[in-house]
Amino acid sequence: MNMAENMMQNLALKMPKAFDWPKVGEVVEGRVMKKSAKNLYIDLGIWGIGIVYGIEFINAQDIIKNLKVGNSVFAKIVEVQNESGFRELSLAEAKAQKSWDLIRELKKTNQAVTTKILSVNRGGLIVEISGIAGFLPVSQLASEHYPRVEGGDKNKILEELSKFVGLEFKIRVLDFDVKENKLIVSERAAEEEHLKRAMGRYKVGDIVNGSVSGVVDWGVFVKWPSFANATEGKPMEEEMLEGLIHISELDWQLVENPADLVKVGDEVAAQIIDIANDRISLSVKRLKVDPWKTASELLEKGMLIEGLVKKFNPFGAFIEIICHSSECLQGLCHISEFGSDEKMKAALEVGKKYQFKILAFVPEEHRMSLGVLKEEKV
Repeated sequence: MNMAENMMQNLALKMPKAFDWPKVGEVVEGRVMKKSAKNLYIDLGIWGIGIVYGIEFINAQDIIKNLKVGNSVFAKIVEVQNESGFRELSLAEAKAQKSWDLIRELKKTNQAVTTKILSVNRGGLIVEISGIAGFLPVSQLASEHYPRVEGGDKNKILEELSKFVGLEFKIRVLDFDVKENKLIVSERAAEEEHLKRAMGRYKVGDIVNGSVSGVVDWGVFVKWPSFANATEGKPMEEEMLEGLIHISELDWQLVENPADLVKVGDEVAAQIIDIANDRISLSVKRLKVDPWKTASELLEKGMLIEGLVKKFNPFGAFIEIICHSSECLQGLCHISEFGSDEKMKAALEVGKKYQFKILAFVPEEHRMSLGVLKEEKV
C-alpha cells in the first residue's frame, strides 16, 4: 500500500459513517505540497492528497507558474481516486467554475463591477470578468461612450470604439450561458442608479441649459450638470445628464442636417418633453413661437402666394413660404401636380421663386399643400 492510499484509509477509519467523500465535479480547496516539472501535489486536508498532471497540468500552466509551496488553491475533482491513490484534480476547470459562480452571483445581485476593455469589433467591445471573456454591445454603452458618427459609417464607429481598448468601464452582467460560454454585459445598466437619481430632479416641461455634446444625422445630444442637494459636511454634488433633441424637435421648419444648425460645444436651451427608459428627450422648437399659429391668421385655402423651391423628394417639391416677418413655413407641391419627376424638375428649379396656390392649409397639423402656377416670377 502506498503513502496516499495509507493516509486516506486511516482518515476513513476516523470519519463518521455519515461523512461524504468529495465527488467528481466538486471544487475543493487545498494547499500546494510539492511542485515539479510535470506534477503538482495538493494537500486537501481530510480529503487526502490531490495531483494535477498530464493535460490538466498543461492547461493550468498560467496558474501553476505563479504558485508556491504553501499557497492556497481551488481545484476541481476529475477522478476521486486514481490507481496511485491520489485524487486527480483540474485547476483550470476549478477557476472557470469559480468565475462562472461569480458571474452568476453578479447577475443575481445586479452588482456593478469594473472591467478592462480587451479588444473591439464592429458590434461592440470585448471585456473580461475573472478570466471569462464577455461582450459589451454598442447599444449597451453609456451615453458618454456611445459613438456619435454621422451617417453610421461602420469603419468610423470601429475607429471610435478602438479608443476604449485598455480603459476600465463599470458594467453589469446582462445575460450569460455557461454551456455556450456566452457572457453579455452592459455599461448602460451600470448607470441606472446614477441616472434615476439625477433624472428624479426633473419633470416634463422643465427647461435645461447645456452644451451640444454630439451631432448625428437624426438629432443633437445635449449635456448639462444636474446638482444634488448638499448634505451636512459635503458640498453640492454635480452629476452630468445627457438628452437627445430629435431632428424633428430642432425647429418648426424641416431640418435636413442638424449640423447646419449647431456644432459640438454650442450652448443651447431646451425643454424636456419626455423621460422614459432612462432616456431624456428634449426639444428646442417648443421654446419658440409656432409660426403655423401666426400663419393661420394670414393664410387660407385658395390664396396665391410666392414660394422658394427648397428641395425635391419622391413625393414632390418642398416650398418655403415667408408669411410674416422672417418666419417661414414649408408646404408640399405634390408630384401629381406635374405628372412625373422629370416634368417637376423641368417646371421648377431649386433656389428659385414661383407663384403657388394654397390647395390645403391645416395649421394644427403643420401641413400645407400647394399647386404650382407655371409662370416664373422674374
